Amino acid sequence: MKNDLREVLDKYNINSSKITIRGNTRIIDDRLVFKPRVNNDILKTYDYLKSRAFDYFPYPIEINKSFEIYPFIEDIHEPVEQKALDLMYLISLLHSKTTFYKEIDIDRIKEIYESMIEKTNYLDNYYNNIIDNIEREVYMSPSSYLIARNINIIFSSIYYVKDSIEKWYKLVQDNKNMRNVFIHGNINLNHYLKSDKPYLISFNKSRIDSPIFDLLSFYKSHYLNIDFNDLFKYYEIKYPLKEEERLLLFCYMAIPPIIEDSGNEYNMCIKINKIIDYLYKTSNLIMNYQK
Repeated sequence: MKNDLREVLDKYNINSSKITIRGNTRIIDDRLVFKPRVNNDILKTYDYLKSRAFDYFPYPIEINKSFEIYPFIEDIHEPVEQKALDLMYLISLLHSKTTFYKEIDIDRIKEIYESMIEKTNYLDNYYNNIIDNIEREVYMSPSSYLIARNINIIFSSIYYVKDSIEKWYKLVQDNKNMRNVFIHGNINLNHYLKSDKPYLISFNKSRIDSPIFDLLSFYKSHYLNIDFNDLFKYYEIKYPLKEEERLLLFCYMAIPPIIEDSGNEYNMCIKINKIIDYLYKTSNLIMNYQK
């Protein structure tokens, strides 16, 4: 890998004096960005997006057996809220430019429905067992008390998903076609840059799917520090979701995660508090949105 990097630097006459490491990415002298090659079809992705008049991404200078090499883009500082709004606009543009309809896949619909039912039934039993065990404790630990005090939001989230997935299943069964778009697959603020124009980067997880999955990944990445009430409404001004799409998005958002043991009481309280905070924020967002 080092030899491959040296070979490319020699090719472009770069005598590297500065290398910035960000995860698996190497930024050389603020001129070239080297990313390990993980997607053999990434050029097809870029060419497809250009054919749909969406060119808000850096086109690679070169792709070899080891690297994808891109020009470095200097990111302009923006307030987080402004950056989130700009990113939401770019997502809506990506979806609107790549929309198409195809015959509904009954097996896929059934798979989503059955998976959601199985997951909610499991979570229902899982949290019932937890609360049963807590009630047997003579003295509640802080983490147990935190769960017991907030168990209503956990169960109401589970019951909301159970009810909504039934509504979704009835809706989609009456449809002949389903809307598909090209989704980025890993939307978060780290994958948005603003320079001479806005850019989306890191398309390695992109695919054809429902537009809700880009909204879902954006929400789960930033629900703690960004208010999504206005962001989702702004997106829908640009690219309105269908009723069944919105229902499924809210189902995925409202599913409570399981509580994994963190090894000590302090870390457990932090983890549980984060889950509770997520469920309250999501519940309020869904209720406000429906109003």
